[in-house]
Amino acid sequence: MRTLLGFIRKEFLQTLRDPRMRLLLFLAPCVQLSIFGLALSTEARNIRLSVVGSPSDSMLQTIYRECLASGWFISAKVSTNDPFEQVQKDEADAVMVAPPGGLDKALGRNEGQLQLLVNAINVTRGQSIERYFMLVTQSQVSTHSPISLDLRVLYNPALRSEFFLIPGVMSMLVCLITILLTSMSITKEKEVGTFETLISAPILPEEVLLGKTIPYVLLGMSNIPLIMGVAIFIFDLPLRGSIAWFFISSLVFVMCTVGIGTMISTLARNQQQAMMGGFIFLFPAMLLSGLVFPIENMPWGLRVFSYLNPLTYFIEILRNITLKGGDMRLLLFDTLILLAMAVIAIFISWRRFKTTL
Repeated sequence: MRTLLGFIRKEFLQTLRDPRMRLLLFLAPCVQLSIFGLALSTEARNIRLSVVGSPSDSMLQTIYRECLASGWFISAKVSTNDPFEQVQKDEADAVMVAPPGGLDKALGRNEGQLQLLVNAINVTRGQSIERYFMLVTQSQVSTHSPISLDLRVLYNPALRSEFFLIPGVMSMLVCLITILLTSMSITKEKEVGTFETLISAPILPEEVLLGKTIPYVLLGMSNIPLIMGVAIFIFDLPLRGSIAWFFISSLVFVMCTVGIGTMISTLARNQQQAMMGGFIFLFPAMLLSGLVFPIENMPWGLRVFSYLNPLTYFIEILRNITLKGGDMRLLLFDTLILLAMAVIAIFISWRRFKTTL
């Protein structure tokens, strides 16, 4: 135990003695989360809306004013009355076009068809524009309809996209730090020549492996409260579930990512290969984790890889704890899967780790 503690102390000193490394470990994740939280959004805002029709058409103008009041749309500055040219010249993102004779008269004949031209070069933004416009028009139609709609949005009533994205960004940052640092730990020793001294010392292979992984587990866990603090105090992310379970699942996830990083380091011969191996794992893991794109929309061939991805389960755990309050059955199931992945990764690393050159 004394040998292991000395080895862990040496690893901490080696990692933290560089001021730039300390900034990378503790300051960079908070800055990155702040930037990503502000930049990443699935909401369409500042949609430039134009209207082609008579100013005396009361229903048309009412819908236009309600669109502007919704906060999603802004008034477009156009130089032509041709709706197609307004979109073609990129002067408007959407154009309302009244039917011949006006929308008021068309509604009086029960033939009201309001046309909306949408710029759908960005498919996601185009779908959002259509959805927002339908919400506004339906609210106007419902005022003249005997049917009332009682719509209740659960867990995220304000529909804030950052509440959906920030748990994924938090998982991504922790994964990035632990895998890259751990994957380069052993290869750095090989590259600078200190691995020979290490294996010639009276240290068991298990002690070397534990001494190389435990410090990074602790460093990864030290980032958890920092990143969570940024999410709560800057982005108002709720924490409706158990804090204790949040840290337990975070510990299991960090153990899993450190195990994967160690496994990569046993496969690589130098730091360049270790870094490339880390990125080869990280980019597919991020894309297939449900961070932005729903897993349910993926084909079955890719969905299998999503279910073998530790990021998938940790993101689901974070979203469940922060937004839904934490369903213990789901949390236990996902945490046990992460624990199984951690055990497998650590076992493979132990079998592949060699104390010979």
